[in-house]
Amino acid sequence: MVKSKILKNSIIAILVIVFIGLVYSIARTMNTPDAYAIDGEQKILEGDSKIKIGFSLGTLKEDRWIKDRDILMAKARELGADIIVQNANNDDQDQLKQVKYLLEQDIDVLIIVPNDLNKAATAVEMAKKQGVPVISYDRLVLNSNVDLYITFDNVKVGELMARRIVKTMKTGNLLIINGAKTDNNTKMIKQGYDKILQPLVEDGKINIIGEEWAANWLKEYAFKVVDDALQKKIEINGVIAGNDSLAEGVVEALSEHRMTGDIIVIGQDADLTACQRIVEGTQLMTIYKPIEKLAEATIKMAIKLVKKEPLNVNQYINDGRYDVNYYVLDPTAVDKENIDETIVRDGFHIKEEIYRK
Repeated sequence: MVKSKILKNSIIAILVIVFIGLVYSIARTMNTPDAYAIDGEQKILEGDSKIKIGFSLGTLKEDRWIKDRDILMAKARELGADIIVQNANNDDQDQLKQVKYLLEQDIDVLIIVPNDLNKAATAVEMAKKQGVPVISYDRLVLNSNVDLYITFDNVKVGELMARRIVKTMKTGNLLIINGAKTDNNTKMIKQGYDKILQPLVEDGKINIIGEEWAANWLKEYAFKVVDDALQKKIEINGVIAGNDSLAEGVVEALSEHRMTGDIIVIGQDADLTACQRIVEGTQLMTIYKPIEKLAEATIKMAIKLVKKEPLNVNQYINDGRYDVNYYVLDPTAVDKENIDETIVRDGFHIKEEIYRK
């Protein structure tokens, strides 16, 4: 009987010790800073809460914007920030509603890819009224005085396109299919290719047979433009397409007329399908823009804006009314010769996916 009583008391004592240990552990956890895990390593954030980033995308239609979204989300997590993503699906009103929603979530900074270069100014104004800094990501919002415009050198993109097509064509008929007029990048790209092409047009070496603008960057429009021209027996020697999605529409039209590989096609963004066309010989070149560098710089700049730290940006660009901070990265022309040492080396696309069998 005595032994039974001693055993019972021992069990109770052990349970009390375990209970006290649990209470102490919980109390310590409640008094520690927020934590997040990266690659299995536990890291501690200073302060009571993470920086909250709102990311408003004008579209996810093209392959490149999906990459931007995924890499930005990953970079935000790496640096200990939360990010809320909204996609407007090429709808200006939806983008405004989504920015309003993001602001209601008490975001600390807004990153916006405007669907319309002018209408998105309303979204920027809403954010600034709430004291939320704004980064215009890869597309500039005009007349809005964003805190930072971060992008690749779009004028250089146009120059690289024009130089390569002139080098390959030398002379002949050139068709240009730009992206949407609502995207300021298209105008900057035009500045670039005009700089190279205009002297050759004046000398009669290059004949621009058409300069089109595809609303919402629809590849179906590019298909129609090329198909209509070929139906009318108009000779085309080369096509500059505003991006690789438009280039895809061009190549599809050429395929209908059994002319793939006969006409030079150039695009930009290094979409996977474009890289496949390059190694197969149906598209000559694309412009590679290392999105990881852009995304990492954007998240770092977003955190600096929230913490009110200096951006240390020494370039400015006029948005139509204001001179805004301008952070610009270099693009790279990619063809069959250097695709392995650029896109494959950087892991932008996997070699086996590009060189499909």
